[in-house]
Amino acid sequence: MSTALNHDLRLRPLTAADNAAIAGVIREVSAEFGLTADRGYTVADPDLDRLFELYSQPDSAYWVVELEGKVVGGGGVAPLQCSSEAICELQKMYFLPVARGLGLARTLALNAMDFARKRGYQRCYLETTASLTRAIKLYQQLGFTHIDTAMGCTGHVDCEVRMLKTL
Repeated sequence: MSTALNHDLRLRPLTAADNAAIAGVIREVSAEFGLTADRGYTVADPDLDRLFELYSQPDSAYWVVELEGKVVGGGGVAPLQCSSEAICELQKMYFLPVARGLGLARTLALNAMDFARKRGYQRCYLETTASLTRAIKLYQQLGFTHIDTAMGCTGHVDCEVRMLKTL
């Protein structure tokens, strides 16, 4: 499914050709916010340069946002590892500054949760860090609530904000 958001923006499924571009977005945004690999953030993910292959797995999906044909953000959903089959995880939501404040993260997150519901997931989990205040505010608006303990085995040891939503 590809969705035209306006004449210059498009939300569409990730393709193999997008691997380098979305990895670049994630690295750039991570550097902007000080989310370094040595602290267990997404940039430490050994699969960062092969997200298409990762999200081509069953019950997983990833979408990118294009602005004038350039990938400027993305996000996905996948089963929460080491957890109940009924729980998915909202993952790797990153947007370059040019794509922020346009409602794209909301649109993408709603799309991901709709995908998850259709796949039979009952709850959606996410981890983030307190410095990403705008993201946390969005997740709260979408109905995610804070939980005290980590779920699954994400490996994101420095993500101190954990949230869960019933789908």
